[in-house]
Amino acid sequence: MESILQLIQWFVDFVLHMDKHLPQIVNDIGIWAYLALFVIIFIETGLVVTPFLPGDSLLFAAGAVAATTHLSPIPLFLLLALAAVLGDTANYWIGHTIGPKVFTTKSRLFKMEYLERTKAFYDKHGGKTIFLARFIPIIRTFAPFVAGVGQMRYGYFISYNVFGGIVWTGLFIGVGYFFGNLPFVKENFSLVIIAIILISLVPAVFEYIKGRAKPKPVAAE
Repeated sequence: MESILQLIQWFVDFVLHMDKHLPQIVNDIGIWAYLALFVIIFIETGLVVTPFLPGDSLLFAAGAVAATTHLSPIPLFLLLALAAVLGDTANYWIGHTIGPKVFTTKSRLFKMEYLERTKAFYDKHGGKTIFLARFIPIIRTFAPFVAGVGQMRYGYFISYNVFGGIVWTGLFIGVGYFFGNLPFVKENFSLVIIAIILISLVPAVFEYIKGRAKPKPVAAE
């Protein structure tokens, strides 16, 4: 139990102080830092069981580090955009493969009607969901998986996947590169990271509140 708490404490410290940890990692492993960042972004977007990994904040910190170390922003952007696209793609195909096997008419938890509702939702809102989910922690990891479960047409999925991956990585790496080393940001890096996380969660909270506020349909007597 103590070792788990220590691991959680280390992880939180790493996320909140990436401005200190990342430069040290880059100096220690050199060009392999590209691969390390690639793997983290791929896993964060590609495995439905790892939504807790840093995404937005890591991209921002990587951009800031690229401005002061030997990391080059263009290769960094291209590699991490590729990691984001491949991660969502892997997540989609995992859901696509597992979905039909898990959802059956006999299952109480994974009912076939749930799968049919999911498919109908993604047929109607899928593209917008895949793109916007890129900017929302946790949902970013689940959206491609659910799209696969809902049997969303792959050609439709991949176009929004690529577009979203490019915009997401480009935006946060770019902001980090140009603004991450400003004196105010460097002196308040932990607060900036927390702000990024909270701002990223705003759309999900807004949609939840809006959904709760909708009047429930009156059952017919």
